[in-house]
Amino acid sequence: MPTIGPGPTGVRGRFAPTPSGRMHLGNVFSALMAWLSVRSAGGTLVLRIEDLDPRAQDRTVAARLVDDLVWLGLDWDEGPFFQSERGELYDSAIARLTAANLTYPCFCTRSELHAATAPHASDGTYLYQGTCRNLSAAEVTRRSKRRAPATRLRVPLAKDPAGTITWSDLVFGPQREVLARECGDFLVRRSDGVTAYQLAVVVDDALMGVNQVVRGRDLLESSARQIYLARLLGFNEPCYAHVPLLVAPDERRLSKRERDLDLGSLRARGIRAERVTGELAAAAGLVDRGCEAAPSELVGSFSWDKLAAQRGNIVVDERFLHRLLPLPR
Repeated sequence: MPTIGPGPTGVRGRFAPTPSGRMHLGNVFSALMAWLSVRSAGGTLVLRIEDLDPRAQDRTVAARLVDDLVWLGLDWDEGPFFQSERGELYDSAIARLTAANLTYPCFCTRSELHAATAPHASDGTYLYQGTCRNLSAAEVTRRSKRRAPATRLRVPLAKDPAGTITWSDLVFGPQREVLARECGDFLVRRSDGVTAYQLAVVVDDALMGVNQVVRGRDLLESSARQIYLARLLGFNEPCYAHVPLLVAPDERRLSKRERDLDLGSLRARGIRAERVTGELAAAAGLVDRGCEAAPSELVGSFSWDKLAAQRGNIVVDERFLHRLLPLPR
């Protein structure tokens, strides 16, 4: 696998949805911000379908997702690429890390991990305690006969400066994370052989030349792990922008379980695409509330400074829905 050189000129962004269901408003908000950032800079947008998990490899669902993007007016320049077709690239990266003694087999079950420690408050990540980090070769052989192991990446000890990752987010500003304290050794391959998200996105972003990653605030803490992996693999690090989440009035994050707010439901109710993108742009501070606007009409008003001023979660309350949904006849 080649090492990425100086990198492309200009902004190369990406939208990388998972085809586990129809996009909801939170997905659309991230997609719109990624699209506007690239288009306002005259850059290139890559569409990547993140279907690593076998449960998300339904091409019919992926086709609906692509159709929703077209309906919204969000085009792309390269792709769609499917992660399910890129396994050899991920295997090559893991082999390089393993050859450098940076990985080890882990036999811990999910229940054992949950029992050992509490999740990190911000994103539910469990701090791995290093249970399998120093197993002998004989013990690895013995345990492998009972169950297939996952593969973990060794992170530096807390006192090692290499394990302290600093970066600046375009929305949330300067960030600092000590890997050993925030996540511990993390997975690069699951025990069922599926490549872990952290590894796959680093390889894909690098090989696709992506230099700007725009995504939801819930993935902010993943950035340190991905930056560390990029450094180990000799890749250029992209810049990151984590946009606010759309939440219900009780601060519960919108998800694909909110079927009344996914694009399938909204389109079936006759809601215009311009109403959806206009209302989401207003939530980002780009335009006045209540206006309808296609993405192409919003390019000139896009600014990361405006979005940074809207760091708080975006509440989808009755007033938001009243502006979005058509009035009853």
